Amino acid sequence: MIETNKIEKDLVIIGGGPGGYVAAIRAAQIGIHATIIEKDKIGGTCLNRGCIPTKAMYKNAEVLNSLSSMAKFGIQLSEYSFDMASVQERKNNIVNQIRTGTEQLMKANKIEVIKGDARFIDKNTLEVIQLEGGVAAIKAKNIIIAAGSVCPHMQEPGMDSPKVISSDEALNLDYVPKKMVIYGGGVLGVEFAGIFASFGTEVTIIKYRPRLIRSLDEEVSKRLGIFLKKKKIGFDIGVKVKEVAELEEGLKIITETEKGVKEYFSDLLLVATGRTPDIAGLNLELAGVDFDDKGIKVNSYYETTAKGVYAIGDVIGGQMLAHVASEEGKVCIENICGVKSTVNYDVIPSCVFSFPEVAVVGLTEEAAKEKGLDYIAGKAIFAGNGKAMTLEETDGFIKIIADKKTHRLLGVHIIGPHASDLISEAALAISQGLSIEQIGATVHAHPTLAEAFWEAVMSAKGEAIHILPK
Repeated sequence: MIETNKIEKDLVIIGGGPGGYVAAIRAAQIGIHATIIEKDKIGGTCLNRGCIPTKAMYKNAEVLNSLSSMAKFGIQLSEYSFDMASVQERKNNIVNQIRTGTEQLMKANKIEVIKGDARFIDKNTLEVIQLEGGVAAIKAKNIIIAAGSVCPHMQEPGMDSPKVISSDEALNLDYVPKKMVIYGGGVLGVEFAGIFASFGTEVTIIKYRPRLIRSLDEEVSKRLGIFLKKKKIGFDIGVKVKEVAELEEGLKIITETEKGVKEYFSDLLLVATGRTPDIAGLNLELAGVDFDDKGIKVNSYYETTAKGVYAIGDVIGGQMLAHVASEEGKVCIENICGVKSTVNYDVIPSCVFSFPEVAVVGLTEEAAKEKGLDYIAGKAIFAGNGKAMTLEETDGFIKIIADKKTHRLLGVHIIGPHASDLISEAALAISQGLSIEQIGATVHAHPTLAEAFWEAVMSAKGEAIHILPK
């Protein structure tokens, strides 16, 4: 019989990802002692199998893309080699360094971390099977579920082949495949397509729905498709995988399209159809926590149907982004402490690390039309920006949506160089209700990419300086 230790805690957080560990730090700042239960590694999916390792590999791909245009900078390269093992080593070093820093944050804030797998016994009690052995029954007044998400299991025949991989396995490949088919045209699919195409893989994206990354402004989505083609990335829509057959040298992917059956031959099939809340095995029923296939149901304070049990991040569905989970973690803690705090989901920025990058915040033009808003739009292309020219990165544009009467910004959509860095000014402007006039009165340094944002904003009322008048 396994001995069970009974422990009482102030606050227990299931999961040490960007939602869980940020909630724990915010609790420490307020004066609440938090205990994190983590079954894997601190940092969660984002740090260990998502945001950070993907962006590390993205940088390798970006450097390779730059090498192909070195002649424009007067640099002649006779030859160079590419070592995937070194790519993996660099990626792992970055992840380990950040994880070590995060673990130090836990210690500095006196946050207890228990390595183990948690499940509910009742709404106030967790059974924790500890990794070092033993079982603990932990009781807490408040419990936050921040268990994150997992790659979904595909049911189609042949999907259990080792040559069918998820993003987790794609991040750990120690070789560059000759051919890869990516099932899914969302953020994951587009990012991995760009990375492996830059590495030299022949990549084809297949997806059922007609648009790349459906949440994007339609004009941005269409332009992204053009840029994928420029990188010789295949893109087929209206395609649904029916079966996968393993061959001696790869895979035969049998799909169904409007024109009938179509077959693809590839070394690997990367399934990038999104992620699903990681709630299996938590025994939520025993705690009285209501949930469905989309995740755990919570109110505006992130409390579940069980009093004292909260949920944040990917487990509640919605926008599965690390910075969303972190903000929800902070707000959840504040509400537990009696401070009424909320997350403004209308001004959450999101980024796609494609080539070129995409970053958006606020309303798309389609959403503005659906809401029946009276709006004006402005746009500036990077081809007219001096800094973009010096970088040899002139693809793309910045598009803004503003209220026609008040001139307050409603949405900003960027596809182009360093879009992920530029979007923060736009998020600040929208969240603070800034108008075209207020942004216009803000001097932007020259020469910078940020000038393109100023030009896009001012073009909405015909006052851009470096754009030809209509």
